Amino acid sequence: MSESSLSARRTRKSAAERPARGGDKRQRILDAAVRVFAKKGFYATRVSEVAKAAGVADGTIYLYFKSKDELLVSLFEDRVERLLAFLQTELPATAGASEKLRRIIELQLGLLEGERDLAEVVTVILRQSTKLMKEYAAPKFTAYLDAIASVVADGQASGELRGDVSPHLAARAIFGALDGITMTWALGKADRGGLVRASGQLAEIVLRGLAPTPAPTPR
Repeated sequence: MSESSLSARRTRKSAAERPARGGDKRQRILDAAVRVFAKKGFYATRVSEVAKAAGVADGTIYLYFKSKDELLVSLFEDRVERLLAFLQTELPATAGASEKLRRIIELQLGLLEGERDLAEVVTVILRQSTKLMKEYAAPKFTAYLDAIASVVADGQASGELRGDVSPHLAARAIFGALDGITMTWALGKADRGGLVRASGQLAEIVLRGLAPTPAPTPR
């Protein structure tokens, strides 16, 4: 089995082993919201429908979320928090900027493998409201981009990555590619293993693009 396959399996195992919150009402509401939003769309969904799917009273939702908008953004923030938590634990044990970037790509796609509804909600439905992204989701999203940019900057400082590219531009490009791949997967067949296969290919594209330019051969 290839190293990337083993790594992808570890990613999915880690995601499955994150602290269980099945009995927590807030998590039950978030899980139910994913299913209902993906099925009916955000604007057509009523809070009462989410409550019914979660098995709680309508008013219970407002104990945890001020509005349906906040519930949607919380889904995005929950995903980003999971990614940031994984980066904090996984990256220190990974040597080199190139392997760190490869691991980031594997983590983001690996966390959504088998979670088609969540992938659709965070890549399609959340986009329908730029206001939500600007007012609520921006801080966590910025922190995640900063984490990727920091890896790129470290690689540039060590000479491992080319130095003529803005680290934050590279981070946005990487996230954009990941987001686009996830959206296409979620809206298509969502074939099992599709995101894992894509992670390896995308990593190769990214790392080749960030590889240092060879010095010209003296004549």
